[in-house]
Amino acid sequence: MTSRQPEARRDAEVIGLVGLAHGTSHFFQLLLPPLFPWLMADFSLSYTRVGLLMTTFFVISGVGQALAGFVVDRVGAFRVLLFGVASLGIAALVLSIANSYPMLLLTAALAGCGNSIFHPADFTILNHRVGQPRLGHAFSMHGLGGNLGWAAAPVFMAGLASVVGWHTAGLAASLVAATVLTILWLRRRVLMDPEDEGAIARAHAQSTAPTRQFAFLSSGAVWLSFAFFLVTTMAFGILQNYAPAILSHVYGVSLVLANGGLTAYLLGSGGGMIIGGFLAERGDRLVAAALGFAALMSVVLAAGAMPQLALWPLMAAMGFGVGMAGPGRDLLVRRAATSRFGRSSF
Repeated sequence: MTSRQPEARRDAEVIGLVGLAHGTSHFFQLLLPPLFPWLMADFSLSYTRVGLLMTTFFVISGVGQALAGFVVDRVGAFRVLLFGVASLGIAALVLSIANSYPMLLLTAALAGCGNSIFHPADFTILNHRVGQPRLGHAFSMHGLGGNLGWAAAPVFMAGLASVVGWHTAGLAASLVAATVLTILWLRRRVLMDPEDEGAIARAHAQSTAPTRQFAFLSSGAVWLSFAFFLVTTMAFGILQNYAPAILSHVYGVSLVLANGGLTAYLLGSGGGMIIGGFLAERGDRLVAAALGFAALMSVVLAAGAMPQLALWPLMAAMGFGVGMAGPGRDLLVRRAATSRFGRSSF
């Protein structure tokens, strides 16, 4: 029993540090949107031009994420993680001195570059450094950290901008990244296992041939996992961006109440992730049941027949189903990859 306690404490610290890093990435996903009212006024921007800022962020983030996995395999996850957090901090510094639209585009590009590395780096560290019995909890806390980052960013950025201006808000965001970077560096021995890093380098040296590097492309399970992530991310993107407008239109409620529905969804999702961590080992049946429940709640809402008082509970229930599926989904992807490629797929 006593021999397991140090390992459990180490796992808890790894999970907490990786969750903090992931929360930082989600915080910086909303670095610019809360500031749009100020940026549009100061730079006379149209909705198309502020939309291009987010398109720049997500295109660079998406393409970079596909490439970041190869970089993690070559140089190790911890170094890449530090690079990502540092890039986010530099993006915020550029925002703090921005005096033109091109500088805002540079901010979005740097933030997208930083954001691109977190999933390959985070999951590699969790898979290497957390014991198998606690991986479900690790994945649930990873997702919860992201949700908390999303929740904190609008209050932090808009609150500071309204009091001391958006330039200072950008500077404060850079201090957030610097603080997280310092914490990760100080606790680097917990996150970086020299033996694992060496094993990664040796494995990469032995598999530099393109046919080995891209062997995963022949795996049907990997493509099914990709399609699953694509569809669920599209659905969440619609909810995140359009749920308030849809609820306001369908049910005739104010935007304040409609935005409260999105908050209820995010809170429900966080709660589902926590519960899902305890049940993640039940596998694909749990994921299917949880997402099926979420889809049913979505259909009930879309029917437009529910009273206004039911909006928040239904949104929270839908979020709970999506959140509960998250840890099990991540374990499914892990099993799909490791069943064929072993630890080299981490």
